[in-house]
Amino acid sequence: MRLSSFLPAVVLSAGLGLVVPAAAQQTPPKKTTTPAAGKPASTAPARPATVPAKPTATPTKPAATASRPTSTGKTTTPAATAPAKPAPTRPAATAPPKPTGPPLPANLGSTDPNVRYKNGKTLLDQTRYDLALQELEPLTAPGGKFAKSPEAAYLYAVAASRAKKWAEAEQMLNLLRSEYAQWPALPEAFFLQGQVSFEQGDFENALRVLAQVPEGRLTTERENMKATYLPRIKDKATFQNLLKSYPQETSLARAYADKLANGGWYTEADKGQLDQLISQFQLDRIRYTPRPQAVKKASYNIGVLLPFEFNDPSWEKRRKNQFVTDLYAGLRLAQDSLQREGRPVQLFTYDTGADTTQLKQVLALPELAGMDLIIGPVYKSGSKILARYAQQRQITVVNPLSQDGSLVLDNPWHYLFEPSTASQARQAAQFAFSRLGGSRTAVVLYEDTKDEEDFGAAYKQAYEALGGRVLQLRRINSDVEESLASGFAGVDLKNIGHLVVASDGKKAGPYTLGVLKAQDARLPIITYASWLDNNRIGLGQLDARDVYFVHPKFLDKTNAGVRRFRQLYVQRQNLPPSVFAFTGFELLYYFGSQLHQNGPAFQQQLANGGPVSGAVFQGIGYPAGAHDNQYVPITKLERLEVEVLNPVGIR
Repeated sequence: MRLSSFLPAVVLSAGLGLVVPAAAQQTPPKKTTTPAAGKPASTAPARPATVPAKPTATPTKPAATASRPTSTGKTTTPAATAPAKPAPTRPAATAPPKPTGPPLPANLGSTDPNVRYKNGKTLLDQTRYDLALQELEPLTAPGGKFAKSPEAAYLYAVAASRAKKWAEAEQMLNLLRSEYAQWPALPEAFFLQGQVSFEQGDFENALRVLAQVPEGRLTTERENMKATYLPRIKDKATFQNLLKSYPQETSLARAYADKLANGGWYTEADKGQLDQLISQFQLDRIRYTPRPQAVKKASYNIGVLLPFEFNDPSWEKRRKNQFVTDLYAGLRLAQDSLQREGRPVQLFTYDTGADTTQLKQVLALPELAGMDLIIGPVYKSGSKILARYAQQRQITVVNPLSQDGSLVLDNPWHYLFEPSTASQARQAAQFAFSRLGGSRTAVVLYEDTKDEEDFGAAYKQAYEALGGRVLQLRRINSDVEESLASGFAGVDLKNIGHLVVASDGKKAGPYTLGVLKAQDARLPIITYASWLDNNRIGLGQLDARDVYFVHPKFLDKTNAGVRRFRQLYVQRQNLPPSVFAFTGFELLYYFGSQLHQNGPAFQQQLANGGPVSGAVFQGIGYPAGAHDNQYVPITKLERLEVEVLNPVGIR
């Protein structure tokens, strides 16, 4: 709902399955997704930010002011990645946790290859992919003389791809193609290798292997796969090169034409090629004719869709939603700053509530279609709905807090202000490969959550693509000491290049440092910045070792912009700003500036630029068509002071 003056102030992609030959057909498991949580630091709550009255031409002053602060207690946010948990009851040494799920097949690791093959199929059906890989791998060797070696190799590749172990899947598919070239179901292997190549960003190889599937085989599935992955190409140069190599590829031409006409890529220089594609592939000229570019304006209208939840005035709700009011307070300060610089923007604020019902009501308002930019919402279900609306209306939307990169995969009008979890992992892997030196081997431990699993998988893929090697990729539950012990079991920390611990858990840091001390190991560690706020770890312990922090929300207290923002915020709110207030300010200041520099369709200008220094944060940028922030500070304690080791412009 629109805020009024009486209010108080304040992944296998869907629809794309793997084709399994009849000899080994399995029903793909259904996947469920969980909301990706950000990792913002918790700070003292600020007084609620002011909310504008019913919109006017220049809604820059508050309509009303709350009579009292919402809370002086600890802020509770829905985006915290390490929620407080009750201390787990330590399991008895003689009573390990019982396995969950269907019973494991009998005789795992059997010497009978037929038993192992049957077990591998069962484990694949149970989605126990790591165990399936262990059962099937010995059966794939060409010299083993097992009659079903090709089928075992294919099922191994299926299990690896479902586990998102793309490098392992590709290696096995290469073996299958070279050693079992006469296998009757080889077209299915080509099809799977197409997906593996797409997932790794090797679009040219994907099209090459898909072209090797015989005519008439898997035709619909191939076209669906191309339609899913080709829109994920992030830059014009890649499209142009692929069109030269595959000038008759309809799916490629359609995807590029859509980027030009509806994705904000079009310039006058593209007119000739777009006309040629429309004619050659008989595309709908109305659909693929670019809409007129919005002309630059003196002022821009920005919709702010956040879950203020003013229909519930309870103290508990105000406390829970403090992060929203902090975020909005930062937006208002950025609006003031832009106004003083002669780049005005008007904020039109809507309460979307906590569920999608109220959001849908807001999206039905005709006035929203006239916005030049939309900020929000904060919950994943609402983000998907708003993303579809933005694409249909061709209005850029910026999600302020999510780190779920899957939200922006196929939508040129949807951006994340934060770096996605996978981007954080890739930036950390690049830093480790280029800056740590020594043996280019690593062990990666990740917490038993979706975000950290994504981090671990992305780190392994990026590090090995650069030429490094991840010796172990292990899941841990840092609330269970036995799980931590298993994570480090058999790992000689003296003989690896570096250790990655992707965990915000309070116990993960102390346990890791204890293992390092016990082994007298001095290897570098890459982990999350939350370790700096862990009262179970002394800063001296972190300073004494080579511990590097993935630190997307680092704020340099000596920075002039940070000091000035803090001063203005305290003057207005009488409390220091939280990280959410800084986020709101940086987001609107950056994207408001983009509107004034390039107009509402600024996607191509973002893609052509690199990360730049932020007004308060270390940097922000969306180069090469990325739709999540690609700058991730890597920090380290030096003499008990946090230093940024990869400032903007240095990698």
